[in-house]
Amino acid sequence: MSREKGAHRGHHHQHAGKSSERFLNKEIILQELNIFPGEIILDAGCGNGYMSKEFSRILKNTGKVYALDPDKNVIEVLKKETEHTNITAILGDITKSTELEELSIDLIYLSAVFHGFSKSDITGFQKEVGRLLKPKGILAIIEIKKEPTPFGPPLDIRFSPPELREVITLSPIKLVEVGQFFYMQLFEKKE
Repeated sequence: MSREKGAHRGHHHQHAGKSSERFLNKEIILQELNIFPGEIILDAGCGNGYMSKEFSRILKNTGKVYALDPDKNVIEVLKKETEHTNITAILGDITKSTELEELSIDLIYLSAVFHGFSKSDITGFQKEVGRLLKPKGILAIIEIKKEPTPFGPPLDIRFSPPELREVITLSPIKLVEVGQFFYMQLFEKKE
């Protein structure tokens, strides 16, 4: 029985407090993202904000990190934790229009969220990513491998790297393994 991707759930992707943080190799991720001081980064579907904090640390109070998540509770906690930093926690959904300024973002980071998007979510996501990213801006998508793993979503809603490259309209530039069960695909917005 085949199902449309994302059709298995009647509501938005909920991480229910579960984080893939311990399975990801943050050093490889940060090295590959090659973040420069002064950049503006959007951590979309930021969850508890652990990567937003890593981005902030690398930026050393230059630039800005927007931590975006549809979960009101995690955003409230993150707002308190990140007061007086270059992190701005925002309640919002990357599959819809956000309050962020057009062509203002150097890097959009999305970790273990994409597989939860429905077809219409993907359309909205691409539209918002296209609106936000600067020319030559980078979209980094981390996803769980499409193979049996000890945890994670059903295989039929996962994306293999080729499937992801087929769906995303930006130019794929690099594929990196970022942990035993995860890969990161980098895309670039052409000028």
